Amino acid sequence: MPYRSVCLEAFGYTLPDEIVASEDIERRLAPLYRRLNLPEGRLELMTGIRERRFWPAGVLPSSLSVVSGEKAIAAAGIDRDQIGALIHFSVCRDYLEPATACSVHQRLRLPTTCQIFDLSNACLGFLNALWQAANMIELGQIRAALIVGSEGSRELVETTIQKLNSDTSLARSDMKLAMGSLTIGSASVAAVVVDKKLSRTGNRVLGGTARAFTSHWELCHSGRDETVAQGMQPLMQTDAERLLNEGIAAARESFPQFLADVGWSAGEIDKIVCHQVGRAHRKAMLEALDLDERLDFTTLEFLGNTGSAALPVTAALAIERGHIQPTDRVAFLGIGSGINVMMMGVQWQKMLSPSTGGWASPTVSAVDAAHA
Repeated sequence: MPYRSVCLEAFGYTLPDEIVASEDIERRLAPLYRRLNLPEGRLELMTGIRERRFWPAGVLPSSLSVVSGEKAIAAAGIDRDQIGALIHFSVCRDYLEPATACSVHQRLRLPTTCQIFDLSNACLGFLNALWQAANMIELGQIRAALIVGSEGSRELVETTIQKLNSDTSLARSDMKLAMGSLTIGSASVAAVVVDKKLSRTGNRVLGGTARAFTSHWELCHSGRDETVAQGMQPLMQTDAERLLNEGIAAARESFPQFLADVGWSAGEIDKIVCHQVGRAHRKAMLEALDLDERLDFTTLEFLGNTGSAALPVTAALAIERGHIQPTDRVAFLGIGSGINVMMMGVQWQKMLSPSTGGWASPTVSAVDAAHA
């Protein structure tokens, strides 16, 4: 649906201090590489991911979401009593129940009138949350929402390395199915969405398109759901080649409807922010949609694939580093396992001052290096 009253007011993000290079992971995979006679450097060569980041072991997603949420609220300069919904959108969560949003709500001191819930849809969690928040604002149910998520990658990468080294029955084809798991990184990000009457920016959310191509749901999936209390040891299987091809086909089919829904032509898009998967995926999607790569901004080189946090943290960095400018028509393009497609359009106008505390700066040098 088109929106007339919704503004994307501010972002806040938090990134881990611990950096794990792709070459570090390959050194730990030396037993596997020797057995299968694999050349070193293939992980970065195939994905374009130089490094990713890990949170300290044992850190719960809620504690990180509180930090990012505080930054976003400070940047927006909004009275937290005006926040009528809190949506926690990440794949990672504290426990099976209660909702991770409960802990975040309590520690952010949000009002009891604030509706809270968890929302999970693989890498599309942020766009789903933005869509739901925008609907509630457009319908007049709430005046403002906080959407937040925190993804961790340490457990998945560590478990994958252990599995690959210990199972001597694995062949090269099995290594390919595990490759996607080795690209996963960690990040936390929040955004404040408001009614335009509360907005100080005028960054209008125009609308978007959602499509489900679930005949391909099996191309990327984890093991069975496990709780933190059971000692989480997650594993993923990803048919990366088929997932790429089917995902691009789904995006190509969805893109014309997205343009119609937001009232743009492809040539009127000024900037794009995509979910960060890898170099080959990015190249194939831009070519399929006939979009100039200079419109895009990437973080995959130094953050890896941070799941549902990837698109919003990339948007935050693109804004912070001046890639997204006032009056830009910005397309958020998401393709997630399932396969699901979500695309949303934002008319950008203004970034609120970094002096409000809404922006972290630990990756400025990394961003500059990636986009030099």
